[in-house]
Amino acid sequence: MRRRRTFARAAKRVATSSPMYALLVASAAFILFPLYMTVVDSLQPLAKLLTYPPDFWPDSPQWSNYRAAMTDIPMPRYMLNSLVMAGVITAGQVTTSALAAYAFAFMRFPLRTPLFFVFLSTMMVPWEVSIIPNFQTIQRLDWIDTYQGLTVPFLATAFGTFLLRQHFLTLPRELKDAADIDGYGNLKFLLFVVVPLSRAALATLAVFSFLQAWNQYLWPLLVTNDPDMRTVQIGIAALQAEEVQRTNVVLAGTIIALVPMLLLVIVFQRFLVRGLTAGAVKG
Repeated sequence: MRRRRTFARAAKRVATSSPMYALLVASAAFILFPLYMTVVDSLQPLAKLLTYPPDFWPDSPQWSNYRAAMTDIPMPRYMLNSLVMAGVITAGQVTTSALAAYAFAFMRFPLRTPLFFVFLSTMMVPWEVSIIPNFQTIQRLDWIDTYQGLTVPFLATAFGTFLLRQHFLTLPRELKDAADIDGYGNLKFLLFVVVPLSRAALATLAVFSFLQAWNQYLWPLLVTNDPDMRTVQIGIAALQAEEVQRTNVVLAGTIIALVPMLLLVIVFQRFLVRGLTAGAVKG
């Protein structure tokens, strides 16, 4: 009798959740299908791209398309530049956001709340508004065609400060009181207590910062004239201009540029989910 009731409850749960899972599977297939077809078309000979109906699986994969994408332009150099730029921006944003968020969450100083809202208001200023002043500053500092010019304007972010502050507010206040009794200063408390307890939120910010920096196109285009300082997104545009008649090679280059982002999201998926929900319970 008990086994029958258990089976009935399990069957009821399956029947209840099946439509939801079916919807999720359909949504995932709808979202991933263009990416799948990009991979397929990047492995096809050019003649196959013009056939109808299209092939959904490459009969004889043309790996030479990827070789051409890597050699027709200096793709390894472009990817290295993007990796350096994204890595420095990510480290800078995580560091500055953690310090600012700690101040807004744990320290007491005059006008803390109004200053925080002023800080957040910068998120409403479109990036395009600050392009010209930033470019003029980089020009005066003689940072054109340098990694400093690519990275320094993005080393701080109000979004990162907001994200980490919301998470820091969920930490028990008693931890700070105990740390004060033990003689921990603010920096020591941040490094040895707050940071270890906030790995998920920090990883979330790091992933967002890296993806945003990796996908930048306009700013690197403005502050780099030397081909050796170009980034991967500019490289894809250059490949598209160079390979007008070889769409499959352009698609192969797009997949090459996409791989690091996909790996990053897959590796840090667990931290992304935890980090995005951690600060949702306390304002």
